[in-house]
Amino acid sequence: MKPGDAVPELRVMPDRHLPHRFAGAGEDFNPIHIDPEAARQAGLPGHVLHGLYLMSVVARAAGELAPGDPRALKRLSVEFRDMGVPEQEIIVTGTVREVRDGRAVMDAAAEQSGKVIVGGGEAEIEV
Repeated sequence: MKPGDAVPELRVMPDRHLPHRFAGAGEDFNPIHIDPEAARQAGLPGHVLHGLYLMSVVARAAGELAPGDPRALKRLSVEFRDMGVPEQEIIVTGTVREVRDGRAVMDAAAEQSGKVIVGGGEAEIEV
């Protein structure tokens, strides 16, 4: 692995029930995540994915640099740029920015339906 290498692309398809499951797991029952009508009243197209779910998808992609050991992810930061919705594929891409002292730093982004929903992602992985 060296700077400039592409991280394997990750594609996920969040099903329509994912926001409900994630709400229960994370105890975040904000109506914009679980009630399509409440989300529309808030100006959204329907219920939207949790930001922490989107962050976890980026973390999963970063983990591909150290397969088999989720503890290898040492640091992760993202910028939420837009809302993610269920039933539309999310594509996470990344590039290795630097490798030194047994760690790799990658830049990452996630898009859905042609729009960037997570940008400015950065992950540090022990390799």
